[in-house]
Amino acid sequence: MEFSTKLSTPGSSKSACVVVGVFESRTLSAPAAALDKAAKGALSKIVQSGDMDGRAGTTLLLQRMPQLACERVLLVGLGPEKSFDAKAFRGALQAALRAVKSTGAKEAEIHLTALAAGKHNGGNVTWRVTQAAALAIEAFYRFDHMKSKPETPASALQRLSFAYAAASERGAAEKGLAQGMALGNGMSFAKDLGNLPGNVCTPTYLANQAKELAKHFRTAGMTVQILNTAEMKKLGMGTLLSVARGSAEPPKLIVLEYRGGPKNQKPVVLVGKGVTFDTGGTSLKPAGEMDEMKFDMSGAGSVLGTLKAVGEMRLPINVVGIIPATENMPGSRATKPGDIVTSMSGQTVEILNTDAEGRLILCDALTYAERFDPVAVIDIATLTGACVIALGHVVSGVFANDDALAQEVLAAGEASHDRAWHMPLHDEYQEQLKSNFADFANIGGRPAGAVTAACYLSRFTKKFKWAHLDVAGTAWKSGKEKGSTGRPVPLLTQYLIHRADEK
Repeated sequence: MEFSTKLSTPGSSKSACVVVGVFESRTLSAPAAALDKAAKGALSKIVQSGDMDGRAGTTLLLQRMPQLACERVLLVGLGPEKSFDAKAFRGALQAALRAVKSTGAKEAEIHLTALAAGKHNGGNVTWRVTQAAALAIEAFYRFDHMKSKPETPASALQRLSFAYAAASERGAAEKGLAQGMALGNGMSFAKDLGNLPGNVCTPTYLANQAKELAKHFRTAGMTVQILNTAEMKKLGMGTLLSVARGSAEPPKLIVLEYRGGPKNQKPVVLVGKGVTFDTGGTSLKPAGEMDEMKFDMSGAGSVLGTLKAVGEMRLPINVVGIIPATENMPGSRATKPGDIVTSMSGQTVEILNTDAEGRLILCDALTYAERFDPVAVIDIATLTGACVIALGHVVSGVFANDDALAQEVLAAGEASHDRAWHMPLHDEYQEQLKSNFADFANIGGRPAGAVTAACYLSRFTKKFKWAHLDVAGTAWKSGKEKGSTGRPVPLLTQYLIHRADEK
């Protein structure tokens, strides 16, 4: 798919498809009004007749309109004009892309991005084009790598252009296109990794993907280091290695560094949970839907996807990605409930449940992050089913030891529409982790399970500002639409864009 931006008046070019919006009051948007003028009022007549009432998400495809050079006109409902906002804009785009995808058009002009930012709360042109490009890549994403042949034919669409309204917006539109393509490509990368089966996407496979990423962006300042079992053992990563004990697949600690900012700039560190398959270990999970535990490396995938986006944008910022990667399998050497292990920090942990393994690999990775003297650390993990119960599949959970950092993460989620919710991290919850035999246990019982998991991680974050994203409910979908969502790549990428813009 080819993408471009365009200063264009609708109807002035011989496009295969022009996409314009109509509000619920049957009011034509500015681009639609311009197209209507070229069509000598034909669109107004169609709208007033009731064939398109402007309800959000509705579409009407018109063919061979008289007076127009374009082959097709796609009208998209924008909903009520007074309440048109970022959510409505994204919804209209998604509806438009679905409709265009089903036509035989080889190229299309999207004029929804040319809506006046001053009149409607749909974001500036950079944001609008960013969202449009990313949503277009998402709409045309397919994962059929493992099939002998695709089940459905590919769309005929080959080129998409995103319109802007004034010549002065050209730079902003081009910036938005670059950001949107980078974001979309980063999400696709994360999705591909998540959708691969566990027998393909192993810790070694993740490590090799990180190497390829660093090789591709070497000139942009990206390097990689892969630590093996012996090196982790030497560092004292007892909790991480305790998870890997039952598996024949060797664990890896993947460290990707992107140095796009000044040498003296402290980096943001992203730590992604990389359990490439989680059986629960000795505390074996039920068989039902266990196949979805290939998605338990979604935190790792989001870190790699975000770094891909950062590399493509050449953001002027320093970022380090740390991925503890392992399987969690039962076996004769596997860790048992009641075992006590020593973390890299020197703290001892009584493992009461081997299915609470994500926090065990993350805590050593968080301790390892100290050596980078980070300005902030964000870990990303499909950590707890309790977070799914608390927040469902709509928003991710955010826990933090610094309120300002939490607000920055939440703001990035709102801006990218990859939303999150601030969860409590009060000291009183720490009581649930008490152990009679070690410094603390790895679980705190059923009450507030997502909170106590975050409390466990907080014990390894005393030396830096830290936020934890529990994405167990948002990283993938089940059922008919089963597959990785690519979240929270949009949130993380937007957070880094915000930080880079502040420099």
